[in-house]
Amino acid sequence: MAHAHEGYYVPHGSHWPIVGSIGLTTLLAGFAAWLNGAGSGQMIMLFGIVVTLVMIFGWFGTVIRESESGLYDDQVDKSFRWGMFWFIFSEVMFFAAFFGALFYARALSVPWLGGEGSGVSTHEVLWPAFESVWPTAGPAEVGGEFQPMPAWGLPAINTLILLTSGATITWAHWGLKENKRNHLILGLVATVALGFLFLFFQAFEYVEAYHELNLTLESGIYGSTFFMLTGFHGLHVTIGAIMLTVMLIRSIKGHFTAKNHFAFEAAAWYWHFVDVVWLGLFIFVYWL
Repeated sequence: MAHAHEGYYVPHGSHWPIVGSIGLTTLLAGFAAWLNGAGSGQMIMLFGIVVTLVMIFGWFGTVIRESESGLYDDQVDKSFRWGMFWFIFSEVMFFAAFFGALFYARALSVPWLGGEGSGVSTHEVLWPAFESVWPTAGPAEVGGEFQPMPAWGLPAINTLILLTSGATITWAHWGLKENKRNHLILGLVATVALGFLFLFFQAFEYVEAYHELNLTLESGIYGSTFFMLTGFHGLHVTIGAIMLTVMLIRSIKGHFTAKNHFAFEAAAWYWHFVDVVWLGLFIFVYWL
C-alpha cells in the first residue's frame, strides 16, 4: 500500500507499468505489421489499443483513489507539477519541429527551387519553369491542382471557439478556488462542449478540403504540412477534451478543493497550451 513517510512518498508496487508496456508494444507491432500488409496486423493493433486504454483507466483510477484518500503531500504535488511541466515542454518541442518543417519548406526550400539565393543552380538544373509561390504542391504539382483552405471561414470560427474555451476554463478554475462548485461545473461543461464543437468543425473542414478544394495529404508540401499540423493539433484537442471530461465527472462527484486540485490545474494547463498552439496554426498555416 502506498504511504507517506518522513516527508516523502513511497508508492506501492503496481502492475500497471508492465500492462502499459505490453499494450504499447502490441499496438506498435500490430501497426507495423498492418503497414507491411500482414492480415493479422490490424487485429493485433486493436488489441494493443484496448490493453493500453485499460491501463490508462486503471492507473489513473488508482492515482485518483490515492489522492482522494489523502495519501499525497506537498512533495508529491511538486513532483506532479514538474512532471506536467516537462510533459508540456516535450509537446512544445514536438510542435516546434513541425512548425520548423513548415518554415523550412516555405521560407527556404521553395524559394531555392524557384531560383532565389543559393538555389539558382538548383532551379536551372532541376525545375527551370518552377515559380516560387506559396501555397504550392511542389514543382511536380503532386496531387494535382488544389485550393488552400481560407482562413476566414471555419478556421476563424474555430479560433473563436478555442479562445472562448480558454475563458471558460479560467472561469471554472476561479469557481474552484472560490469554493463555487456550480461555477466550476458550468465552466467545465462549457469548455468540454466547445472542445468537441471545435473537433466537429475540424472534421467538417477536412471533408470540405477533400471534396471541395481537392486539398489532400497527397497535395505536395502544402497538403503534407497542413494536415500534419492541424491533424496532430486535433489529436491534442481530443486528448484535452477527454481530460476535461474526466475533470467534469470528478467535479460533479465532489472531488477537488480550493487548495487541492492539481489534476484540474494540469488539465487546464494542457488546454491553454492547445489554445496557444492553435493561434500559431491559424497565423502561419491559414492566414499568412
